[in-house]
Amino acid sequence: MALVKNQRDSIMRHPQPRMIKEEPLMEKRQQPRFTSQFRSIFSGERREGQGRTLDLSAGGCKIETDLSVVAGESFECRIYVPGLDWPLRIDEAQVRWVKATTFGVQFTKIKPDEETKLKRVIASLNEEFQA
Repeated sequence: MALVKNQRDSIMRHPQPRMIKEEPLMEKRQQPRFTSQFRSIFSGERREGQGRTLDLSAGGCKIETDLSVVAGESFECRIYVPGLDWPLRIDEAQVRWVKATTFGVQFTKIKPDEETKLKRVIASLNEEFQA
């Protein structure tokens, strides 16, 4: 039993990339999303916070944080991906939903070079998922 618990704990700390699918009626995403554990910083007009990006797609992400946010709020987001010299910079991300300590954002404004980097990160996560 300890072996099973240790394996489960190891998976919780270092999750393997995987695609996340929801029920067809609930699915509103247009791109696949992948589990991740990237540090993120977000800032708006009145405040700044940090969190952990739990899943990522070309169109948005889910962030875990202690800071409370409100659906409809917009902010700039930086996602720190290991292997990149600079964080991914999302010029504008809009909060679409909030649940306890997590919230989902849609990327609404991103520069073309940052979008290219984001797509490379997604492709890399997809390759890890396929392996």
